[in-house]
Amino acid sequence: MKKSALSVLAGTAVCLALTQSFAAESSADGTVPLMDGQTLDGWHKVGGGDWAVEDGAFVGRAEKARLYGLLVSDKTFKNFTVRFSFKCVTGDSGFYIRTIIEEPDKAKGLQVQVGRAGSGTGGIYESYGRKWLDKPTAEQQKKILSADDWNRMTISARGGDVVVHVNGVKTAELKDDSGRPEGHFALQMHSGNVMHVMFKDIEIQELP
Repeated sequence: MKKSALSVLAGTAVCLALTQSFAAESSADGTVPLMDGQTLDGWHKVGGGDWAVEDGAFVGRAEKARLYGLLVSDKTFKNFTVRFSFKCVTGDSGFYIRTIIEEPDKAKGLQVQVGRAGSGTGGIYESYGRKWLDKPTAEQQKKILSADDWNRMTISARGGDVVVHVNGVKTAELKDDSGRPEGHFALQMHSGNVMHVMFKDIEIQELP
């Protein structure tokens, strides 16, 4: 075998070792992805609108659908830190935690608002219940959110304590809340809106 070929193989082996090392490091705290970037595996559709995978992201679109459009996790979760990136082009969206689903389109539980500045993005709303529980002001949302780019959200829930961060800034918090202790995640497209919303890099660290 020629020396150049040996060098290429050696370089490939080094790159592979580094890649495996980075992968091990990224999952050292137990964080795992909740989407594979190619399919809707692990999730199922409920209600109106259409969900697809485009360029590694879950993309929801609807033309003023009569029903809410939901993409619901197959599994349920109790205590966790979940992180994801989002971009809401048009309409009104949300990320539900600890929710239960009732056909044809109801998600009952805590919804963390996902949308444009002024919509309450980063706030916590209990659907079919107590409504707004905590949210940032419109001015705070304008300062925190990138209007036309991806934003990063982190939701941590342990027992009755829930805290939300958007782009590293705390936007809402509940302490000793009496809400449901376990349930599904769900991504929302609001009924009656022209919807175009995207979610990517959804990952979870389950907590004791």
